Formats: sequence, structure tokens, C-alpha cells
Amino acid sequence: MKVVLVVDYFGNTTNGTTMTARHLYKQLEACGHEVAVITGVGNGWPNVYETGVARICSIPIARFFFKNNGFYFGKVDMKIIAEALKGADLVHFLADFPLERAVKKYCDKQGIKTFAAFHIQPENATYQLHLGWSKFVNWLIYIIYRNAFFNKFEHIHCPSKMIANELKKHHYTAQLHVISNGIGNTFRQISVTRPEEDKDYFIVTMVGRITHEKRQDLVVKACAASKYADKIKLFLFGRGTWSKKITKMAKKKLKNEPFIGFVTHDELLKILNYSDLYVQASDIEIEAISCMEAFACGTVPVISDSPLSATSQFALSEHSVFKHGNYKDLAKQIDYWYEHPEERKKLEKEYAESAKDYNLEKCNKQLISLFEDYYNGKI
Repeated sequence: MKVVLVVDYFGNTTNGTTMTARHLYKQLEACGHEVAVITGVGNGWPNVYETGVARICSIPIARFFFKNNGFYFGKVDMKIIAEALKGADLVHFLADFPLERAVKKYCDKQGIKTFAAFHIQPENATYQLHLGWSKFVNWLIYIIYRNAFFNKFEHIHCPSKMIANELKKHHYTAQLHVISNGIGNTFRQISVTRPEEDKDYFIVTMVGRITHEKRQDLVVKACAASKYADKIKLFLFGRGTWSKKITKMAKKKLKNEPFIGFVTHDELLKILNYSDLYVQASDIEIEAISCMEAFACGTVPVISDSPLSATSQFALSEHSVFKHGNYKDLAKQIDYWYEHPEERKKLEKEYAESAKDYNLEKCNKQLISLFEDYYNGKI
């Protein structure tokens, strides 16, 4: 088959949807399929058709959210779209924005089979406008997504059961397929020596955009409220609209100088392997790949039980979950793991073993098998 992926921004290696698209591209090629990408920015990848960056997005909430998180919308250029779709057998959409809608409309006219994925929750945008609490606003965006785009598909890929349930709740009519986006083989347990400057600390880490809905503020407050605050060193990897606020808060509240920013992949792998605890505090999360990568390295997680986050499904202990939005409960769980190092060491192996169920290659092959079945009329 010739499979075409449609994603607004294929050039940002810190964006989860972009990385999902890149991993899928490689696996499609490995399975012998021809692959092309329609995107605004491709950063030199082969078989990528760049439409350019749109100056105006017609969705105000989405425009605000993505602009402030380093994301750019692809421009609609029908000549480039038509060129990219020559000979296409199936087109897979990783978002729902003007570029994707234009490509979908063209595919329907040409009789090209299409498959969608639901990667972006409405709450990711509304939280940026402090409207995440509004059930009506979030419901309205789900309905707009549904009527304008997703109900025009027969099949939708859902990275977690949680988001599949949300789509069912909002009466999406497509057949829903729950398959993890998967984690790469590079995230694994390795032998590392903790740096001299960190060896006396209890290392707590979190990876992700530093934004309101990710709740790094809870992690900072919990570490500061811990009985062992003087022993804790916090690593927050990422950047975003809350970077300055969280940096200021962390330096004011924490007893030990935190690290907030980016490191290389190899350095991150080392730090995850010698970390004592990983915290996933997000209120909103379709699938926390960063948390999965952490426990694949054997780092025991403590995860928010938010009903709009799928991540707590990975918990192997009652002490790996805390009450969402409650930094005191998070502090209590941090204290528990500090006081129970032997139990933590035992669970490290169990978490690393559980991560094998979410192998990137395995998950992408499952999705590609769905593509093949749909193309061949089996589903």
C-alpha cells in the first residue's frame, strides 16, 4: 500500500503527536509499505510534502494553545495535497485541524480510504485558558470535533481505553480501536553510576510540557511538603507556558536546587535509570508516553488518579497512585517510597517487565495490521 500520514507539524521532536507520526512512518517502511507525509513543516524527511505554516488558524482556543507550546498549523495548499495523494491507498490523520479537514474532503471526493486517530483532548486547550473546569466548553469542543471531522470516518485509533470511553460518551459513531502508541526499545534498564553530586539525594523526576494541565506545581509543592524535603532533588524535563512560573516556585519552595529544562536522550535515559521516583501529576493525559518510558527504565511511578488521565491504569501498587490535584496526598506517597526502599527495588523490576506489553514496534504493527485489514475490506 501507499500510506499517507497527515500531521500539521512533522518537524518538532519534542511534540508527542509528531514523534508518534515519525515512529509510524518508520514502521510502515519496515513492513514494506510506501509512505508519504503531508505536513506544514517536515524538516528534511524524505517523501514529505510541505504545505508551509498557516498564518491564521480558524480555531481560536487551539490557536492560543499551540502557539504557546511551539506548535504550528499546516497551511492548506491543494496543489501540494493533490500531488502527495497520487496513488494513495490509505490516508491516516493524526489531528483535526484545517489542513486535515481539507485533505479529508479531497480523499472523500477521490474515493481514497481514510483512517483517523484521536490524540488531542479538548481539555489540553481549555486548560490553557483556565476553562478546563467547564464541562460545557469541553463538551462543545468534543461535539465540534465529532460533527466536523471524526464522524466522517469508519475507524478511529484511540491510544487508551480512557479516551475511547470519552468518545463513546460523546456519541462518536466510528469503530474505535484501542492500541497504545508504544515506547521505544531505547528506554530500558541499563547499568548506570549516579553522579557524585546526586548520590546523596532522593531523585524525583517528571517529563513533559510545563503547562497548567500537567500540574508540575503539585510536584513542587509535594516535594516541599515531604518529611524528607531536605533529601529530595527534583528534575523537571520540558518547557512550556508555565516554565517561568514553575522555575520561580521551585527555587522558592524547594530546599535543594532543582533541574528544570532539557537534556539529551542519552542523558535522560541515564537519569531515569538512577531516579528513585517518577511522578505523573497531569490532570489531562490521553496516554503518558513519558511515564511509560520512565517505568520501562525501572523507575517506580506515582500517578494522578484524574478521571481525564489514562495513566493510572499502569499502577502496580496502591502507593503508585495519588488523589488528583492533592499535593499533600502526593507528598504522602513520596514519603512512603522513601521509607520503603526494598519494596521500591522489587517493584522496579515489575514495572520494567510490564513495559514490554507496550513495545513500540509491537504496537505500530497492530495499527498497521488494522490499516491492511481496512484496505482489504476485512473490517
